[in-house]
Amino acid sequence: EVQLVESGGGSVQAGGSLRLSCTASGFTFDDSDMGWFRQAPGNECELVSTTTKDGTTLYADSVKGRVTISQDTTKKTVFLQMNSSKPEDTAVYYCAAGGGDCVSDSWCAAGCDFNYWGPGTRVTVSS
Repeated sequence: EVQLVESGGGSVQAGGSLRLSCTASGFTFDDSDMGWFRQAPGNECELVSTTTKDGTTLYADSVKGRVTISQDTTKKTVFLQMNSSKPEDTAVYYCAAGGGDCVSDSWCAAGCDFNYWGPGTRVTVSS
C-alpha cells in the first residue's frame, strides 16, 4: 500500500521558517518524482516545488528563492524548507509522488502527473 505522510506544518510568523517532511512507503522512491503542492482556502491546488528522480528541481515563481526541496533517499523522505514565509503561503501543503502521464480527472490539475498524494499538512503564516 502506498503511503505518503507529511509532517512539520503549523503556525509561523511572517518572515519565519518551517521545514515540511514527507515520508514515503509502498513504492520505489528512487524511481519516482516527488513534489509539494498547496491549496489555500477558496483556491485551486498549485505547484510549490518538484524534484525528479534525476534530481532536477522546479519551483513556483511565488516561492523561488525562499523554498528549497530536498530528499533523503535512504529514509525515503522529501523535505520542503520554507524561509521568509509570507501570509500568502498559508495553505494545506500536500506531498505527491509520481512522474507518469497526466491524469485528466486528477483532483489537482497542477499535479496531474502525480499518482499518489498525502493527506496534507496545514501551514499558517501570520502577519
